[in-house]
Amino acid sequence: MAEMEKPLLIKRYASRRLYNTETSDYVTLEDIAGFIRGGREVQIVDLKSGDDLTRQYLLQIIAEHESRGENVLPVNVLNDLVRSYMIPGGGMMPQFLQSSFEMLRENQTKMMEAMNPMSKMPGFEAMKAQQAAFLKAMTGGIGNTWSGPSEGGDATADDSSSENLEDIKKQLADLQNKLSKLK
Repeated sequence: MAEMEKPLLIKRYASRRLYNTETSDYVTLEDIAGFIRGGREVQIVDLKSGDDLTRQYLLQIIAEHESRGENVLPVNVLNDLVRSYMIPGGGMMPQFLQSSFEMLRENQTKMMEAMNPMSKMPGFEAMKAQQAAFLKAMTGGIGNTWSGPSEGGDATADDSSSENLEDIKKQLADLQNKLSKLK
């Protein structure tokens, strides 16, 4: 199993501004909600005191979505949450919610795998690798460094593009051949 990624550290300054320590810029609550929707865990700490404010800000995100008419939680669930906090020691609700969400995440993953029958198909990994190569070629290898013309020294960008296009055509033909063999 892969090691869990460290949470994104957000620092709250005395001015109440939130600072993303990875990108060195200020973020909003909506930005933080986007990180979480994208699957990233966050930790929000007060810069001066070091107090963990994550829970407070996550509740604030939920409250803001509720105030905009986005029903995040049904009223009966909200009532049950309030009741559970009235019980000395908090009752069983926090553990129940945590285990319920863990089970939901596991089942969603299993369901997504089951809904993608291609993932069980022989050669699927090779197809994924070819798709990645195709996307890399289509985007011009963005993020990779270009080493310049190989032989001859005077190749132009158009020559390089036509070579990439020929490579892509060859890869697509190979992929079609493989797919037809699987049928």
